[in-house]
Amino acid sequence: MTGRFLIVGEVLTDIVVDTAGVRREHPGGSPMNVAVALGRLSHQVHLLTQIGDDDRGALARSHVEQSHVELTPGSVVPGPTSTALATLDATGAATYEFDLAWDPDPSGLPEAVDAVHTSSIAAVLNPGAATVGRTLRRYRETATISYDPNARPTLMGEPAQVRELIEANIALSDVVKASDEDIAWLYGTDDVEDAAAAWLEHGPALAVLTRGASGAVAFSASGRVQVAPASVDAVDTVGAGDTFSAGILDALAAKQLLGAQHREQLATLPADEIATVLQRAAHLAAITVSRAGANPPWSHELT
Repeated sequence: MTGRFLIVGEVLTDIVVDTAGVRREHPGGSPMNVAVALGRLSHQVHLLTQIGDDDRGALARSHVEQSHVELTPGSVVPGPTSTALATLDATGAATYEFDLAWDPDPSGLPEAVDAVHTSSIAAVLNPGAATVGRTLRRYRETATISYDPNARPTLMGEPAQVRELIEANIALSDVVKASDEDIAWLYGTDDVEDAAAAWLEHGPALAVLTRGASGAVAFSASGRVQVAPASVDAVDTVGAGDTFSAGILDALAAKQLLGAQHREQLATLPADEIATVLQRAAHLAAITVSRAGANPPWSHELT
């Protein structure tokens, strides 16, 4: 079952520096990675973003279009494309430094979609964060809302500066996915599971916590559900969390649980069904981890 998606958020040029100091450039950005992953899984995907009309922007446009993602009409603007300098450590994990402009033009958005997803910097960095919030509220009456806080301390500043806005986005959402590192940073706690479970009190039907080598945990009205990570020889973790977010949406689409009309069904989804959603997401993310950069799998690669 394919779905209709609107993804809202930044497109960047990732400048990746490996442990040998070798620099490589490729299109990136958490929301863009989600859009690309869904497009490669044969879903209908629109992306509201802000891309410059420079050479880097041309590469980014080509990248998303080749993955069957359609940019909304106001997404290409005069000027340079934003960048993220990602430095990899010996484990393949990345730390980021950003040069980002974010003030998207929401003209020409699709009339109807099954789900809207946003994540990371786009949802908290003004002036564009206000546009993101208005977009989520616009579609909430008809669509499933998905959100990944995806903390970027370099741009977000101190947790107290963004916590209220992040929690406001959570309150608008049906599905929230975060990593244990995100929650530890946001709340200054080691009790990351309790913090994720508490998000249900704000309104989401499903709160998902990814824990790296420990797999993933979900919280819902059905209780706590944990799945093991997929076994993989990791190259790097760039784009893994974004692919996991796309995998959740892909699995919910397959179960015909997207759209506001299915909100009650999503809220009462049995634990075994939630486990299959997490397993699908983990499988897709493992493929991304197995190769360099944010390179989500295509549908023809899956078995």
